[in-house]
Amino acid sequence: MDRIDALKSIAAQAGRGELHFPTNVDATLKLQRALGDPGCHVDEAVRLVQTEPLLAARTVAIANSAAYNRSGHEVTNVNAAVQRVGFRTLGALAASVIVRQLAGGLVDPALRARADQLWRRSAHVAALSLVIARRVSRVDPETAMFAGIVHEVGGFYLLSRAPEFPGLLDGDPDDWVEHGEAAIGRGVLLKLGVPAPVMGAIEAMWNGMRALPPETLGDTLLLATDLAPVRSPLLDRPAVAGLQATATIDFAVGAGTLASVLRESEDEVRSLTAALQ
Repeated sequence: MDRIDALKSIAAQAGRGELHFPTNVDATLKLQRALGDPGCHVDEAVRLVQTEPLLAARTVAIANSAAYNRSGHEVTNVNAAVQRVGFRTLGALAASVIVRQLAGGLVDPALRARADQLWRRSAHVAALSLVIARRVSRVDPETAMFAGIVHEVGGFYLLSRAPEFPGLLDGDPDDWVEHGEAAIGRGVLLKLGVPAPVMGAIEAMWNGMRALPPETLGDTLLLATDLAPVRSPLLDRPAVAGLQATATIDFAVGAGTLASVLRESEDEVRSLTAALQ
C-alpha cells in the first residue's frame, strides 16, 4: 500500500469511527466524561484529577500561571488548584492529556520528535487562543483554549498510526491536507465528544476562513495558529514567530493594536504554554 492509499485508508476508518486508541486514552476519556457530568461535585473532581498524575500536575501548573493566578499567591495542591481553575478548564486539561497519550507509545525517535513538536505548537496555539479570546475577539476564553488544545488531534492520531505504514509521512506534506487532515481530524474529534462549536471552529481553520479583527471562535483559532512560533511538523509551511507575524497581521484593538496586546500578554502566553507542556 502506497502512502496516499494508506492516508485514504486511515481517513476512511476514522470516518466510520473505527479508531485505534491506546488503553490509557480510553481511561482518560472516562475521566473526562466524569468531570463533565453536571452532578460531579468538586470533591469528586479533586479525587478524579488525583488519579491521573499528569493531569494533577498540569492543573496545579495552570492554576499558578499568570493567566489564572491574578493574586500572585501560588497554590500547592490539587484541591486549591481545582477551585481556582474551575471545571471547564479541567475539561480542557483532561483533553490535553488525551491528545498527548494518542502518540505517547511511539518508539521511533523521529516520530517522537514530530509528536513533541506538534504538542509544542498545540500548547502555543492554546495559550494564544485564550489571550486573543480575552483581549481581542471576546469569545469564551476557556472554549478557545480547549479548541487550541485539540485542533491538531488528527495529526497526533496520524503519528500514532505511522509505525504501521512505512513512508506514511514522506513525500509532499500537502498530501496530508488533501487526503487526511479534515477526515481524520473530524473522526477523532467526534470520538472525543468535542462540542459542536469547537468542531465548527476547527472546520473553519481547515478551510482558512477568517475575519480580521477576529469575531468568532474560528477566527480566534486561525489567528492563533498564524501567530504560533512553532510550525507543524506535518506541513511544510514556515511559521512567522510571535510578534514578527504582526507586521503583516496587525490591526487595531480598542485603543491599541494586536502587537501591543501580545506584548502585554507575553507573561500569560509564556506561563500557559509552559504549564501545558
